[in-house]
Amino acid sequence: MFHQTHNEQVAQNLVVIPTYNEKDNIENITDAIFDLPVDFHILVIDDNSPDGTAEIVEKLQKTRYDRLFLLKREGKLGLGTAYITGFKWALERGYEYIFEMDADFSHNPQDLTRLLDACRVGKDLAIGSRYVTGVNVINWPIGRILVSYFASKYVRFITGMKIHDTTAGFKCYRRRVLETLDLDRIRFKGYAFQIEMKFKTWKCGFRIVEIPIIFTERKHGVSKMSGGIFNEALWGVILMKIQSFFRSYISSSSGKKNN
Repeated sequence: MFHQTHNEQVAQNLVVIPTYNEKDNIENITDAIFDLPVDFHILVIDDNSPDGTAEIVEKLQKTRYDRLFLLKREGKLGLGTAYITGFKWALERGYEYIFEMDADFSHNPQDLTRLLDACRVGKDLAIGSRYVTGVNVINWPIGRILVSYFASKYVRFITGMKIHDTTAGFKCYRRRVLETLDLDRIRFKGYAFQIEMKFKTWKCGFRIVEIPIIFTERKHGVSKMSGGIFNEALWGVILMKIQSFFRSYISSSSGKKNN
């Protein structure tokens, strides 16, 4: 269900933020984004958070109705489906630059402008990368860092993509990328969703750049990571690569299909 007050104002930049139990972060993260020198709109997609996250957003909308929007879903349907819903919403409303971002300040809001600048000067997908210049992660246990780092190495090896942070969830797309990809055929929901989106963007020949960021573990709330998410990525990447041999991809430059 889409909830909105007053009239929409068309802008170029939309930050899509999926939420589930983010009451401790949602007001601060929206404030931080709205304080940036660039005009960003925010779409919060809440999966029926029992902690009242959506209700907080609704209160904030009373004073930010022209920049803050809310989609409420019936239950916890997965990160990937939340972003697909947000992408379609953004395309329908004419946004040119569409961002993925977490609500918990693991992604620094000030880096939004750096991702935007990269796309404005010609890139089609800008990735906020933890690993393009080494390992830039704060407050993660060493075991989690190693799993994440070598997961990206594994994906690079299987897929052939020259991307260092293949599971990154901090990104800026130009709208033509999302218009080209068949969003209804994106099948993964967790970590593998991030990989699949990058893989299909790369296969279509779009220009991708990694922007180095510092990733900081959340201070408030609980991580949504689970073993099932890692299993999806582990086996899903192999399946995705095999299937790619039998599919064609629309070329970003010619409009023709790449095999």
